[in-house]
Amino acid sequence: MPVISRPPATESLVALARALLSDTSSAPSATLADLLGDSTPATAGLAGAGVGAAPVVDLAAAGLAPAVGLATVGPAPVVDLAAVGLGTAIPFPAFHGRPTGLGTSAAWLRPNQPEPATGATAAKGDDDLPELFCPGPARDDPALGELVNDRLVIWAEEMGIYAGRLDHLRSCNFGRLMMLTHPAVDDPDRLLAATQVVVAEWAADDYYLDEEEMGADPRLTSARLGLIYGMVDPAALPGAYQPQLDDFVRDEPIARAFRSGMRNLARYTTGAQMGRFQHQMAILFTTLGQNASWRVSGARPAVWEYLVHRHHNSYLPPMILVDALAGYELSAEEFYHPRVRRAFTMAGLAAVLINDLNSAGKEADDDLSLPEAIVAEEGCTRKEAIRRTIEIHNELMRGFVAEAGALSLVGTPNLRRFFADTWAWCGGSREWHATTRRYHSEA
Repeated sequence: MPVISRPPATESLVALARALLSDTSSAPSATLADLLGDSTPATAGLAGAGVGAAPVVDLAAAGLAPAVGLATVGPAPVVDLAAVGLGTAIPFPAFHGRPTGLGTSAAWLRPNQPEPATGATAAKGDDDLPELFCPGPARDDPALGELVNDRLVIWAEEMGIYAGRLDHLRSCNFGRLMMLTHPAVDDPDRLLAATQVVVAEWAADDYYLDEEEMGADPRLTSARLGLIYGMVDPAALPGAYQPQLDDFVRDEPIARAFRSGMRNLARYTTGAQMGRFQHQMAILFTTLGQNASWRVSGARPAVWEYLVHRHHNSYLPPMILVDALAGYELSAEEFYHPRVRRAFTMAGLAAVLINDLNSAGKEADDDLSLPEAIVAEEGCTRKEAIRRTIEIHNELMRGFVAEAGALSLVGTPNLRRFFADTWAWCGGSREWHATTRRYHSEA
């Protein structure tokens, strides 16, 4: 791991990244079924649920015996729809530069090749960046977002997080983030529960890792997060020691925020949904400690190491709540199936790379991002590193669509709905990153 200094971000590149996120004129549909093709009737029980609604998966119509499910398909590093006998009746999305039709999805997992410069692309010139393969928001309800955000700021003040910075917290508009990323959810109470734990996560990152003026010290990051995890998965101490834990919570705003947020979230999750969220938070805290170790040592990871890091230090904790907030449950058997997990984590990694693209002008000099790792390893310009980051993002998102298309046909209706809600989450996150004042002072 070479020790490098971070090249200064230029205003032009920051503006370029922001424009990339904001322009959704050529973005794919926010409704995943529009990309996959849908020849099956809608489920009556899910009618009217908006983007989260899932069509019935008729295995017989797809040429599969009713008993065939995810458990019989087995893990596969590359999706080959022909190999599971799905035939050619349902078309795959006609994206530029890739073969289409069932049985060709493996091609989507290869790195993008340059497309012929024709029409508008040619007119723009060779220096333009590729477009993001990511939808825009499926729903934008500013009033709902503002309501959730106002309640979030009141809660944050009660918890003591971002004391003296509540105006900035309000301008970050995390309530809008949850409104955008959960378009099937209209209940502000459910959205607030998710917003509370998300802001607690961000606060832990700020207070313990990123912001020195807020007390961050990377030498202590892992130890602090270890204690905070006792709020995520509540620690049951012997009676003589419980008062000391309670004193810690009373004196530590991050601990108070997590204890309060987790208790509220528990109102809307099953035991299995809460367990998977706690598991993903443990993974996140582990990788924040990894990030801190790089800062202390001054080392920088290779690109592949950084991608492994971001595979786990991603947006999976908030994304994992899409079914809980919408009032349904993806079974543990399907959620933890290796192929479902692979598809979901590809979307999570792609979504957090939007953050890497977007935060160039905000992060500290010792922070890490994929563009910076590419610059260090390949010796290229920052703009070329941004191009490579976009290409990696797009490869991951196309891989997610390919996997979702295959697995939706052999899984349950709830699995198809979960994939649709994950896709919509990515579109809402893109919109929030383009507009939040967390990264854009003039948003």
